[in-house]
Amino acid sequence: MLDYIKNALTIFIQNKMRSFLTMLGIIIGIASVIIIMSVGDGAQSLIVNQIQSQGSNLVVVFPGNSDDDGPPVSVMGIVITTLKYDEIKDMVNNSQLKHVESAVGFVQGTDTVNWQGHKMDTNFVGTSYSMPKLDNTEMEKGLFFTKDEEETLSRVVVIGYNVWKELFGDKDPIGEIIKIKKSNFKIIGVVENKNVSGFSNPNDQIFVPITTAQKILLGINYISYARIRVDDVANIDITIDDVKYYLRDKHDINQNEPNDFKVNSQKDAIDTFLTITNTITWFLTGVGALALIVGGIGIMNIMLASVQERTREIGLRKAVGAKKRQILSQFLIETIILTVIAGIIGILFGTLVSFLVSKVASALGYEWDFGISIFAIVIGVGISTLVGYLSGLLPAYRASKLNSIEALRYE
Repeated sequence: MLDYIKNALTIFIQNKMRSFLTMLGIIIGIASVIIIMSVGDGAQSLIVNQIQSQGSNLVVVFPGNSDDDGPPVSVMGIVITTLKYDEIKDMVNNSQLKHVESAVGFVQGTDTVNWQGHKMDTNFVGTSYSMPKLDNTEMEKGLFFTKDEEETLSRVVVIGYNVWKELFGDKDPIGEIIKIKKSNFKIIGVVENKNVSGFSNPNDQIFVPITTAQKILLGINYISYARIRVDDVANIDITIDDVKYYLRDKHDINQNEPNDFKVNSQKDAIDTFLTITNTITWFLTGVGALALIVGGIGIMNIMLASVQERTREIGLRKAVGAKKRQILSQFLIETIILTVIAGIIGILFGTLVSFLVSKVASALGYEWDFGISIFAIVIGVGISTLVGYLSGLLPAYRASKLNSIEALRYE
């Protein structure tokens, strides 16, 4: 066995460029698997950290029915109009929902905000005046809008910290007028700079009274979702049941009819999210693994050519007593060593790229956890070894079947 390994390494060193090009498909395939799984884990950590930072005693209500384990229909981009803001407001101080501390509705939109020729593309969020209580939001400058401003459709806004800096620099924005969807809004506050990054960063958002967003900016009479703060984590499950009973009654849903809404705890939301991202990650991993098949076919072709080139060597070995199984083992081990080396390089390269991605994400302010799972490494080494074995079988078998006399005469 040691002789086989030494002989294989000698051949690889003598044909460095061909050996590297032969391994390239495997290197790319293994690196792709490592990178996809690592980036998938990092993206999961980003969202999970953001959800958990909002608190564990939150309940989220989405419009639209779905399976118990599936995501809410509304998060798939389908517009559903069954959830109303009045229903959410009435949950507070309701005898049926005694554990509800605060309930906040949300609608969202995007637009280019304009201030004296300075423009910025951002999200505007229509929300309740009680949002600071729900999210423990502090103000950097000014005040959040009040209940009266919400009820009177006031055209006031509270901007995120990054919006302030990008539009105004060091200038005090309080009292300034910005334009959203051709309507003028007065800035009354700036939200504190939160150490939160992700797909929904409050530092990059503009907050307007939810009624103003519905009637003036969006022209709708429903909300996208609602968040409810429960007085204690121990009361999450009972509150979910109470909210379901309350909304079924409000929506006149009969006993045998399904809900037209979805109520989740933060844990349920995380579990649902992980289910979705795991499915996507495994799908992309499968796509990346296709490169391994291509790499395996490439190795098989090169090894078949190698058998052709080394026909006289095979004949000589057989003439001095080499048996079929020894010739078979020689070429099979060469192929396996080639793919294992390629697998190790692919793992190292994939790890390096994943590490750089995590560093770049962290530098941009994202809570991105770097990690390479042992499972991914085992898959990388295992698949590369298996591909090497399968790719080497045909060339090794063909080499072992050569007739020694004809092989010695081969030119």
